[in-house]
Amino acid sequence: MKNIRIGTRDSLLALWQAEWVRSQLLKFYPDFEFTLVPVKTKGDKILDVPLAKIGDKGLFTKELESFLLRSEIDLAVHSLKDMPTNLPAGLDIAAFCEREEPRDVFLSKDGTLLEQLPPGTVIGTSSLRRKAQLRHYRPDLEFVDVRGNLQTRWHKLQNGAMDGIVLAAAGVKRLGWEDRITQILTEDIVLSAVGQGSIALEIAGERKDMYDLLAPLNHSATELAVRAERALMRMLEGGCQVPIGALAQVRGQEIELQGMVASVDGSRLLRVRTEGENPEEVGERAALTLVEEGAGEILAEIR
Repeated sequence: MKNIRIGTRDSLLALWQAEWVRSQLLKFYPDFEFTLVPVKTKGDKILDVPLAKIGDKGLFTKELESFLLRSEIDLAVHSLKDMPTNLPAGLDIAAFCEREEPRDVFLSKDGTLLEQLPPGTVIGTSSLRRKAQLRHYRPDLEFVDVRGNLQTRWHKLQNGAMDGIVLAAAGVKRLGWEDRITQILTEDIVLSAVGQGSIALEIAGERKDMYDLLAPLNHSATELAVRAERALMRMLEGGCQVPIGALAQVRGQEIELQGMVASVDGSRLLRVRTEGENPEEVGERAALTLVEEGAGEILAEIR
C-alpha cells in the first residue's frame, strides 16, 4: 500500500479542506493510504497584527512549501486565495479543485442587512480589499481589525464591540454555518479575493506521479477562471497588503473577468470587465486597463 502525506495548516477550516481532499482521493485510489500532516504557518502564529502590516507574501503557505521542498510531504492543500502568484522554484499547482461560492458574506450580530446598518456601526475585517470596498459603499461605517480562525472571529462578534463581520462564503459554508449568514455580498459591493473559494493542491514540480494522481481532482472551468484572476494579480504585483479584487466566470468558451483596485480609504475605486478565451491574456488585459485608469498611482501610494 502506498502512503501519500498531505500537508495542511492546522486550523479547523484547513483541516476540513485537507480531509475533503483525502476523501476525494480515496474514491479514486481506495488501496492507497492518505495521511494528514498538520503544520502551523507564520500567519497562524501572528494573530495580533493585521495581515497587511506583516507585509509578507506566503504567510499561510511558506512552511508547507518548505515541507514540500524537503520531501517531508507529497502534496500541500491550500486555500488558493492565500497563495502568492509566483511560486517558489521547483513547486507547482497540480490541481485546482472545483470552486465553492467565491463571494464574501456578511454576518451581523442581530440580522440587520449591510445597507440597513445605522451610521457608525462597527464592522470587523482585517482584509484591506474588503475594507476599501466597504468604505466606498458605506463611508459612514467604522472598521476594526479582527484576526484568527473562523471560530475565533465568530466568538469575537458574539462577545465583542462589533456589530458584524465579513468572511469568505466558502469557509463559512464548508464549516456548515450557512444559518449564520446574514447576506451574500454581491460583486458590485465587494469583489472577491483572487482564487477565493478554490482549494489548490501544490506539489514538487518533478513529481510526475503526483500530477497523474491529482489529475482527477482538477476542475477545468475553475482552473481557467482562477488562472485569469491570478494573471491580473501577477501583473499588478498584488498580495494581502493591496486592495485588489477579481472574479472570473467561464461561460462556454468565454472567460468573463471582473477586476477591481481601490485606495485604502475607499475614496477611489476602479473596476474593469474583460473577456476572452485565453485566461492569462484576459487577466493581463484587465490589469493593463486598470493601470491605464490610474491603478498604478493607487498601488504606488499604498506601497
